[in-house]
Parts: sequence; structure tokens; C-alpha cells
Amino acid sequence: MSRRYTILDVFTETPLAGNPLAVVHDGEGLDDARMQAIAKEFNLSETVFILPPDDPRRRAKLRIFTPGAELPFAGHPTVGTAVLLSLMHGDEGASAFGIEEKVGVVACVTERRGARSGYARFGVPKLPRIIGPGLSAEDAAEALGLRVEDIGFGRHAPSLRAVGGAFHLIPLASLDALARAWPTGAFARLVTGDHPAVYLYAASAQGLRARMYGPGLGIAEDPATGSAVACLAGALADHGGRGDGVHDFIVDQGVEMGRPSRIELQITLEGGALQSAEIGGAAVVVAEGVLHD
Repeated sequence: MSRRYTILDVFTETPLAGNPLAVVHDGEGLDDARMQAIAKEFNLSETVFILPPDDPRRRAKLRIFTPGAELPFAGHPTVGTAVLLSLMHGDEGASAFGIEEKVGVVACVTERRGARSGYARFGVPKLPRIIGPGLSAEDAAEALGLRVEDIGFGRHAPSLRAVGGAFHLIPLASLDALARAWPTGAFARLVTGDHPAVYLYAASAQGLRARMYGPGLGIAEDPATGSAVACLAGALADHGGRGDGVHDFIVDQGVEMGRPSRIELQITLEGGALQSAEIGGAAVVVAEGVLHD
């Protein structure tokens, strides 16, 4: 059977930047093993399969795979597929719709910006939660080839949080430390769990700059990781020292890889606690083809 697919670059307005995403338009008839094999064939950080929604009021159901595992939720597949669905449906201007993912229904708003480009913003379907102790500064430094003094800044300390997949969030003291960080031979021993991945972040002139490593997921380094930014919303709420209200952040990622990506994050605090988070970014179609499976 032949199935159409589209490749988009996500969290960028510029082709050949951002985080590439493969979207298979018709996932019906594919079992889990076949979807996983196709994702491994594309060998991008994530591949999406579009399926009919369970609820006809939603626009689509998504299955999301890395080259090594299925994910219940991910940010750059949500943004990229929402933009693609808007283009496929011929939406003009702004449009709002729901997408079904394993984590639940994700509410999206899109804006068409060209024949092959657009913008999408979605509400994080579940608030991030702390699911265990974060790495110690000593373990984080050993896993990443850094010094202990490179770990942490301000009130920020390592934490382990999840929205769907879990991430070890590791704040770094400088952009220099962020540039030097790379998984060592101790990484697999120290970074464990069902979703062994780290998200590093440091303060920058624009807001924050980040990197994500998930070798256990088949991802050496990811140019943009929306689900990790959803977890970061919790760290910013807990450690950012901000008062109640709406706060906006720019998170740049992929810079060190030569795939610059820009992720917009908005959090709302009430009574000192995180009440909601939204993630947004641009996406552009860069290739289309037919998959013969």
C-alpha cells in the first residue's frame, strides 16, 4: 500500500532549520510494530501517524514514535501536525481544533502564514509533575562531562518531571557549560527510567537556551523538544521566583547543532502554583512523498 507523507521543519520559519518531523497522512491498517519500523526508517526524532479521531468533533488522532519507542505526547509533533492539518483542511487565518493523543485531547490554535507554512499553539494537556528525585549535582556533572559548579543557577536545581514522557531537567550555570555538555560513558548508568532523557537549560539574553539528549530513545540530540519545555514550565513556576499572573518565555534550542529552533512558552501562576501552560511555534513544509509499505 502507498501512503503519503510530509516532512516539516518545526519551531522555525526557515526551511532546513528547526526540528524535522515526518507525518504519515494515513496510519490506518498499520500495527504498532510497523509504525515503529517506519519511524526507524525515517530516523527523525519523531514520526507521526494520522488516524481518524475517536470523537468526530476532533480533527485527528495521532500516534507518535521516536526511532526507538512510542510517546504518549510530544510538542514538536503536535505543533507540526497541527500546522499540516490546517494546511490540508484549507483553513484561512486562525483556526481552533482538538487533536487526540495518548495523553488526552490537546487543544490547538493555528494560523496559516503561507502556502506551506503556519503557526500553532497548544495548551499543555496535563500539568507537569515531579515523579522522583532529580540527579545530584555530582551525578549530573559526571553524566555530562561537566564540573559540579556548572550545575544550577539562581534557585534552579535538577529535577525529574513528566508530562507524558519524563525528563531530567538540569539547569546549567552558563552558556559555556551548555556548549560543553555531552553524554559520557556514565550517562546510561545515571540517567535511567522508562524515558531516559535529559533537558539542559541555561539563561540567555533572549530568555533561555536548551539542549536535549535521549540516546536511550534513539535520539542523540534533539533540535527542539516541546514536551520537555512543558516539563520546564513546572521548574520555572517552582524556581523562577515569579509572582502570580501570565509569564512569557522564549526557549532557543538546537543552536549548537546548527538547527536553531525557537519555542514559545507561556505559563500562568495563581497562588504561587502553576495553573496552565501553552507552547507555540512556527512550522514549514519542506518535502512530500509516498511511502511504499
